[in-house]
Amino acid sequence: MSTPKDVWSPVAAARDLRDPAYYINRELSWLEFNQRVLNQATADYHPLLERVKFLAITASNLDEFFMVRVATLLRKQRAGVEDISTDGLTVSQQLAAIRERAGQLMRDQARCWQELLRPALAEQGIRFLNPDDYTDPTRRFLTTYFRTEIFPLLTPLAFDPGHPFPFISNRSRNFAVAVRHQRRMKFARVKVPDMLPRFVPLPRASGSSSAAHCFAFLEDVMRLNLGELFPGIDLEGAHLFRIIRDTDMQVREEGADDLLESVDRSLKELRYGIPSLLQVEASMPRRMVTTLVENFEVEDDIVMRSSERLGFSDWMALHKLPLPALKDPPLAPRTLWDQAHHDHLIFDDLREDDYLVHHPFDSFGSVEAFLRQASKDPHVVAIKMTLYRIGANSPLIDLLIEAAEDGKQVAVLVELKARFDERNNIKWANSLESAGVHVVYGVEGLKTHCKLCLVVRREADGVRRYAHIGTGNYNRVTSQVYTDFGLFTTDPDTLDDIAEVFNYLTGYSQRREFKQLLVAPVGLRSGFIALVDREIEHARAGRPARIIIKNNAVTDPAIIRALYRASQNGVTVDMIVRGVCCLRAGLPGVSERIQVRSVVGRFLEHSRVYCFANGGDDQVYLGSADLMERNLDRRVETLCPIRDAEIAAHIRDVVLDAYLRDSDRATLQVDGTYQPVPAPSGPRLSAQQMLLDWYNAARRYDDDSSSPF
Repeated sequence: MSTPKDVWSPVAAARDLRDPAYYINRELSWLEFNQRVLNQATADYHPLLERVKFLAITASNLDEFFMVRVATLLRKQRAGVEDISTDGLTVSQQLAAIRERAGQLMRDQARCWQELLRPALAEQGIRFLNPDDYTDPTRRFLTTYFRTEIFPLLTPLAFDPGHPFPFISNRSRNFAVAVRHQRRMKFARVKVPDMLPRFVPLPRASGSSSAAHCFAFLEDVMRLNLGELFPGIDLEGAHLFRIIRDTDMQVREEGADDLLESVDRSLKELRYGIPSLLQVEASMPRRMVTTLVENFEVEDDIVMRSSERLGFSDWMALHKLPLPALKDPPLAPRTLWDQAHHDHLIFDDLREDDYLVHHPFDSFGSVEAFLRQASKDPHVVAIKMTLYRIGANSPLIDLLIEAAEDGKQVAVLVELKARFDERNNIKWANSLESAGVHVVYGVEGLKTHCKLCLVVRREADGVRRYAHIGTGNYNRVTSQVYTDFGLFTTDPDTLDDIAEVFNYLTGYSQRREFKQLLVAPVGLRSGFIALVDREIEHARAGRPARIIIKNNAVTDPAIIRALYRASQNGVTVDMIVRGVCCLRAGLPGVSERIQVRSVVGRFLEHSRVYCFANGGDDQVYLGSADLMERNLDRRVETLCPIRDAEIAAHIRDVVLDAYLRDSDRATLQVDGTYQPVPAPSGPRLSAQQMLLDWYNAARRYDDDSSSPF
């Protein structure tokens, strides 16, 4: 693509690119992302139970947002720290804007359920009854259910001068119960048991409904029968509430003799995090709300009233209903090396070509097969691997243990501070250490987020190394629903760099320059900006200049300023950013050549790819890093150039092209909102469906093809 030399404007270049007006607030951008996820629940081109799943995801996302992002801002506010965000807002101003936008999002969730999903489910024979809908047989059934299944699990806890305010666990649903006792109004708390199903299935024999699947809500069943917990006492009212606590773990690494113990101690402290949200039923009396606020020792401004159900994340359980016609069809992903190839040496293939896997279109079984053969091959002498989020039941752990027990040198970096996976990772670290695996926890003050596996093998012509580099976690479950890339390579320069990264993680290497990889925090930021500056030089010289970014988030001000400079100097910048984007696209004289689109669909877009036209000699990078301050400065990350021309062309011309042609996308507007693109005159173009079709077609030719992807 040729660009004229005279596009650069001294007037545009003179603009102050630090002007807050040129940035979108990070927190509000995230809420816009969650709105785009909720929009999937309203989109009728998704199967019905998939739409219900999207509703549940938005609720879970919002909970985590309050647990981490809002909690962090509240912590600053309580400490009197009034930081100014890149877009010019104080902490208090951000919190006020968040409350307004999050409140609207909660109302949209309730409306989506009540006005769209619930009626649509009823049309498919899936009904949810309110108490007014109960027949006499239904009431008898639910009374029996309460007495046998619920009542034994309940413990009413009074709170008054003689009874301390009970501990309320994070995200739990609770009844605040008002009773008249000895002519005085008193309060008690009854927790809704989280081990019971939120949706109580009703048998047809109860006369409840002719629907194929009929449910009552657990909280309704409890509310109707709470009087049995307070015999002889007048029950004045019962109102649901839930709290979200601060779970942003602050690990004291400096001076800690044992990081594992420090993380474990911090996890226990999280249980008592200060509430960042108190969500109550709209009907809760003011006196009861005041009592909760005073006992939680929080301010009124964390209270949000809800006119609908609390805790829509529980709706994920409905996706398990045995109704395949209401769900996406199952995937049949390709596996490069499956069990049928147990006699086939994977390393023979890798010596000849680099290979690319694209999850979930390609099975994670290919990665497992690589590690399985490495663990069993007598010629393999060492395995090194980073583990960030591996899940609760990972076969990779057994393979690493098997390799260690077979006498191989196995070194594993387990990131103990992977948010919400800390307990799993502590368990895996202990299991690996007990089996003789060399386990390290990384570099002090940094999270290790890169996805690397290095295998060292002794062969006839000497020692040879093989590597896998991923954009996503070594996790079988998430690989089925997250889009991610994995590169298998034997490129010598890349392998030298990976070996140095492991030396940095396990020892005291101070390497700051690498042959191929961009590595954070030592050089990724400066290396990325240098690549952007190179595109600017190409544009000003009239050579092809274009940047394509596909990642999860863009928030770093210095990176945004570099992209603004690129736009000012004639570089076309196409950005496919799933979530937060603090850059304003389309600003006259600043970002006119930048377009930002967000693709949200059946799969969670998770892959990170960066493509530079480089004057006609395209360069493609993949890796673990988003363009955020934390990734660039506070994490160990890697971006790896694709040196195989065929693989690079596939990523550029098939994968990225599909996302750039997607007609389901939402496009970022100057004001920070996202608008859908106009409906195509022809068939709907979904990037994820186009890629499904492409890989299915390619799979039909697998037996006759030697393609490395």
